[in-house]
Amino acid sequence: MRRRLAGVVAAVALASSISSCTPRPNDAEPAADAFLSALEKRESTASRIDDPSAADASIAETWNGLQAEGLDAELLDVHQDDNLATAKYRLTWQLPRERELSYDAQMTLTQSGNEWTVRWQPSVLHPRLGANQHLELRAVPPAQASVVSSDGVELLKPGTAYRVLVDTSAMRSAGAAASGISGALAKAHEADRGVPLRDAEGLEKELADADGVYSAAVIPAAARDAFESALAGEPGVRLNEEAAMVNAEPTFAPDIMARVGELVRDDLTGDAGWSVDVVNENGAAYERLEGEDPAPAPAVRISLDHRVQLAAEQALEPMAGQKAMIVAIRPSTGGILAIAQTPAADAEGNLATMGQYPPGSTFKIISAAAGLSREGLVPGSPVPCPGTMDLYGRTVTNYAGFSLGTVPLESAFAHSCNTTFADISTKLNPGELKEVGKQFGFGVDMEIPGVETFTGSIPEGEEPLDRTEAGYGQGLDLASPFGMALVSATAARGAMPVPFLIQGAETKVTGQVDPPAPQTIDELRQLMAAVTAPGGTASNMSAEGDIRGKTGEAEINGGSHAWFTGYRADDDIAFATLVVLGGGSEAAVALTNTMLSNLPLH
Repeated sequence: MRRRLAGVVAAVALASSISSCTPRPNDAEPAADAFLSALEKRESTASRIDDPSAADASIAETWNGLQAEGLDAELLDVHQDDNLATAKYRLTWQLPRERELSYDAQMTLTQSGNEWTVRWQPSVLHPRLGANQHLELRAVPPAQASVVSSDGVELLKPGTAYRVLVDTSAMRSAGAAASGISGALAKAHEADRGVPLRDAEGLEKELADADGVYSAAVIPAAARDAFESALAGEPGVRLNEEAAMVNAEPTFAPDIMARVGELVRDDLTGDAGWSVDVVNENGAAYERLEGEDPAPAPAVRISLDHRVQLAAEQALEPMAGQKAMIVAIRPSTGGILAIAQTPAADAEGNLATMGQYPPGSTFKIISAAAGLSREGLVPGSPVPCPGTMDLYGRTVTNYAGFSLGTVPLESAFAHSCNTTFADISTKLNPGELKEVGKQFGFGVDMEIPGVETFTGSIPEGEEPLDRTEAGYGQGLDLASPFGMALVSATAARGAMPVPFLIQGAETKVTGQVDPPAPQTIDELRQLMAAVTAPGGTASNMSAEGDIRGKTGEAEINGGSHAWFTGYRADDDIAFATLVVLGGGSEAAVALTNTMLSNLPLH
């Protein structure tokens, strides 16, 4: 809304700001006022300016360049000397998103006969404008934030990736496209573990239900050539380059980092800034006149610990041809420190967090806790450890048939007596072992942003035989390395920590129960310490620190799985290691020992 100079003068009596308060014949003020009025309304200035075509073009470029939603022009002063006058005024532009640009400018008017006209020059619109220049409002994008580990190492950074797109109207068939993509991803994955794997059957169903263009996967830029070579020109499938968060270290937890990148993409952009620039006819900016700097988003922090993840990956390197995995959790916080798998395990999916394996004797942590809390046992309680025991028609046998006779519970745990813990479990009521398992997170359902998980399952045990086999991790017991790491983290903390990967992203937990009694935790820790003490099944560990745990060998048709789970109290790390068909627990103990040795305490 514009105010005429005469009104301003009358209201505030600024006699000194004008050459004369007395109306003069043929005053220049009306001409100046008329020009500003036309400028406000984006009307033609043809009758008010000496070069209307140049003026109107420049005015339109500035209106459009500023994306202006309105303009107020306020005439401040007119100084007149014979046939020459100078008008000073203030322009206030209303810009998008309630922004405003306000500044003072001036123009020269000349009189010819009885007519005053404005002498056109770009500075009429802004004092800093020169020939062929206009004002332009521009967005200033924020620098994209990074994803950093819990120990401050950059894991994801802005970069380029390729999206695998399928034009469903151009593909030969859903089956052919799915098979081609699945095979090409698998081939590219051999060269770059950051390439995701897709099951052909599942992808075929998705493509059959899709219309138009369907996104099948996103692959790292480095894998483009390998993927295209393996794809061999499958009709309807193409790659589309796009900005993406990429691994700062391509081999670092590639599967986890790919999922994290998808989840946190919108959290990394921040708020854009803006600027009003002097711009030439080619769009080049000469000078910033006004604006606001962008507000970059803070880095997204995830719980993975760079040192721990690398230590786990390095420990697994000699096992590349076997399915082996390590999961580490911070007991005090629940932060997932490491999820490491060998390439052979990667080929099967997220086995470290979703695999379902009999846990073998590592499960004795739970059956021991049940004996301590439900049957009145203590570490020194005498318990039977015969070489074999017949329980409801099931003959339970210790490893190689060893027999200790009657020994303290602590000794039976340290030597991993199957017969002892089968007996303890059989004496429980139906459902009791399952309830104790949930106290340690085992069998608790979770939704953790960025990680798909299966903790474990324990049978209800209505039949005594089910309780018997469950007591030493056989029968219907199933666990993932993630689930067993959570069990050990609970033993270390005293209550189940709520696991998370992305800081600030809530984990949803269902089926959680009250934590174990403090006395049960204290006694269980004593039992776990005996396993790594002289005479225990993991007594040969050379890694430094207070390490407590439980070994396990889970027998299946065709062999047995090697397990080790526990925690190191000194640096707040709980872990679970599994070697699929790795034989005795020695293999899992050795891998864990290497990982912890790669993480010196001092």
